[in-house]
Amino acid sequence: MTTPANGPLRVGELRPSQLLHTYGVGSVTDLPNLSTLVLGLDHWELERAKPLAEDRLLAAVRRRLGSQVTTLRTPPYLQETADPFGDWSRVGVPVALFPRWLRCSREQCNQLSPASSGLFELEEHYFRPENTRYAHNCFGTGRRRPTAVPARFLIACPDGHMDDFPWQYFVHRGADPPVECTLTLVERGTTGEAANVFVQCSCKNVAARSMAEAMGRRGEQELPACRGHHPHLGTFDECGEKVRTIALGATNSWFASHLRVFSLPRAEEPLAQAVREHWGSLQLLAAVPAEAAKMLLPTQVCWPELEPYGVDEVWKAVTDEAATSAGTATHQPADEEDFDLATPEWEAFTTTRCYELPDFTTQHEATPPSAADWLDRVVLVHRLREVSALTGFTRIDAPEWMPQDSDATFRGAPLTREPPTWVPCAELRGEGVFLAWREDRLAAWEKRPEVIAREQTLKTAHRAWCLARGIEPQWPGIRYVLLHTFAHVLIRQFALECGYGASGIAERVYARSGQRPMAGVLLYTAAPDSEGTLGGLVSLGHRDRLGPVLAQALEDARLCSSDPMCSEHDPRVHSRLHGAACHACLFAAETSCERGNHYLDRALLVETLAADLGAFL
Repeated sequence: MTTPANGPLRVGELRPSQLLHTYGVGSVTDLPNLSTLVLGLDHWELERAKPLAEDRLLAAVRRRLGSQVTTLRTPPYLQETADPFGDWSRVGVPVALFPRWLRCSREQCNQLSPASSGLFELEEHYFRPENTRYAHNCFGTGRRRPTAVPARFLIACPDGHMDDFPWQYFVHRGADPPVECTLTLVERGTTGEAANVFVQCSCKNVAARSMAEAMGRRGEQELPACRGHHPHLGTFDECGEKVRTIALGATNSWFASHLRVFSLPRAEEPLAQAVREHWGSLQLLAAVPAEAAKMLLPTQVCWPELEPYGVDEVWKAVTDEAATSAGTATHQPADEEDFDLATPEWEAFTTTRCYELPDFTTQHEATPPSAADWLDRVVLVHRLREVSALTGFTRIDAPEWMPQDSDATFRGAPLTREPPTWVPCAELRGEGVFLAWREDRLAAWEKRPEVIAREQTLKTAHRAWCLARGIEPQWPGIRYVLLHTFAHVLIRQFALECGYGASGIAERVYARSGQRPMAGVLLYTAAPDSEGTLGGLVSLGHRDRLGPVLAQALEDARLCSSDPMCSEHDPRVHSRLHGAACHACLFAAETSCERGNHYLDRALLVETLAADLGAFL
């Protein structure tokens, strides 16, 4: 048997979409026997990372992170070979051990030490990488050594820094520890809560301390100031903020900052659409003689997508596109001052044309008679492609900005030491139903006195919420709150009818007043596999099914099991970003809502127990 080559060890598997939404750069990944941290983009190998063409998304990323970003790439993929120890086993996303403090899992031992102390030994498993572990030799020889598990606690600050918990500092209350002392971490109860977890030192000069003393406001006073550590980059910044103790695997240890777009049609034919998507690389071939260009076409990164059409047809499409784009600004980067992500998507969904493209297939459907007075059009989206890019992340507090604001100020942790030249992205394919509202009916509703009064109440709470967090108030508008509420109401009803779970149905709200108004909602499901393209969601958009679904969804929204507390909730009391909304009636999974369950109010959509506060229907 051959021995593996020297290099990084393969310790587990993650899907590409998980590397953006759940376990991205800087996040802690909990494996069966290890806890690892996904390293920054500086450490990634890009030989098998496929460039992805999406001009609108690239332009949005450049506005947020800088003009030095030149490409979007999918995470490196694994290409298995017959050789179990070939190079493929070391290709992927690099990780590092984190936290670096380990605890022996044997009940009679519980020794707590850094992995670099030499007390723990790494046992590598090449055929079953998930079994790779650290072992503690506290038995001596002749018996299976107990597994060393990661320490349960970390520290982090709102500026995106994270570090190992200062065990020695905490147990010795800031004093210098003796040279030969050892620590143990013991659980004295069965609940596993922090109050029952004690860290103690072998020096006996200090008493054991409960981890409850490291939590909350008291813990901020007991722990040292943040030293500005970015473990995914291996750098230290000047920080000095108060740190917070968080449990390993806590959901507030990593919040991703994403930009998302849908792939929109650029042509009516699939081949012309594909050529325009990859025109940035193909336009150089237009100036090459035909025979030489045909020989170079198979060497292009985009060739696997174009190959089914044949070399001759692709070359003809390239020459046609070159003639069409000559002297025009068709393919100029979208860097105009009025650039935004929502408008092109709104125009593609509301056009009278139907598309039949691999990544964008639409069909117009008649409006149900019961909703004809407020619903303008229904579009069935049989196929769509969503591309999302990771632009950074935060810890402790989720990022707060408008989803469409691609140039919003970012205050979180970076992905690289220097300004990035590329960002990781993922593509999902699925289906959806687009519903556009009648503008005249909505504009008249916005002018009603009770609606204006309700908006003032919500804006007051919104302003107080933003000021408490040091965020500049950016009110999305009462129209957005109405459409967002409608989307959540419909997600719940769609989940009961179409077969998808509610967490698998996402929303995109198009809401804007003024000279170029928008008023619509897209509910869609997308997945990296075929789960998002089964047709169950689109079938609900047909006229005979959509009418009853809308009626039932609106009827259910009138009453909440938490009423009257829910319907009479005053958002100004505790500075909330929602009115009549709660987990029992409107709140959805974080995978579904684009705003973290903010800006919701049933009272704007239907009449509740609190009487009519400006209900649209």
